[in-house]
Amino acid sequence: MIAISNIDLYNLLRAKLGDAEAKSVTDYIDVQVSEKFEKEKQIFAAKDDIGLLREDIAKLEGRLETKIAETKVDIIKWVFAMFAAMALMIIGLYFKK
Repeated sequence: MIAISNIDLYNLLRAKLGDAEAKSVTDYIDVQVSEKFEKEKQIFAAKDDIGLLREDIAKLEGRLETKIAETKVDIIKWVFAMFAAMALMIIGLYFKK
């Protein structure tokens, strides 16, 4: 790909089209390139975006760890309740005889 500056393009067009037309064409190209750049810039993540994403992931990770801890406590409670119920059933069967 050949890189060409606005001045070089203006000079090439001026020789063929004249001053006013060359300026119009280079201005038009500048506007089109600027608009395209602005559209494409929105797609890429900036350093600030990545920093915000890391903060969000850290918050989510903290909430997830809390949920996991709460779930572990609930499981332990249910296991203990089931163990106690089974122990009472075994004791009841033993004394029923």
